[in-house]
Amino acid sequence: MVRSRAAGLFALVTISSVWLCAQAAHPRAIDTERSTMTIHVYRSGVFSFAGDNHEIRAPIAAGTVDDGKQSVEISVDASKLKVLDPKMSDDKRAQVQQKMLSPEVLDPEKFPEIRFRSTKVEQKGSAGLAVTGDLTLHGQTHPVVVNVSGKGDHYTGKAAVKQTEFGMKPVTVGGGTVKVKDDVEIEFAIVTR
Repeated sequence: MVRSRAAGLFALVTISSVWLCAQAAHPRAIDTERSTMTIHVYRSGVFSFAGDNHEIRAPIAAGTVDDGKQSVEISVDASKLKVLDPKMSDDKRAQVQQKMLSPEVLDPEKFPEIRFRSTKVEQKGSAGLAVTGDLTLHGQTHPVVVNVSGKGDHYTGKAAVKQTEFGMKPVTVGGGTVKVKDDVEIEFAIVTR
């Protein structure tokens, strides 16, 4: 009787373990309502003190995280990017928004989707991951490394990209005395369902 209980308990634990592993191996959708992506564009140049840093919200349109395959896919509708810049006047914010969506920068009419697809995931320290993947932006695809922390259904991280690598020209004014840096920082907090 003790042996049959032990066998039953062992079978239950084994079945539960297999079920949990199978559940973890399935792709999980990114919760687009609770996930955030923010782009930081910083000023540079001789008179950079006269320019502005920019904070841009990039709402995630769709995506999945698959722990079993160690893969991530994220897509963003380029036309939905929004300049936040809370310290800026409404008129100036609208000008920055218009410039960001212009053909020189994002050009969402021609390139409507921004997409990231992972190609490799490596453990980095005890709680970190280095996720390498292909970023498609402004019609060009280049490899990017994203530093990620978290597990389960919450992930945070950062990546840096150069605008010029994707065929975009960093905005300049005043004959180049005020401009934005080529490097742009992307921060995200992703929650899966």
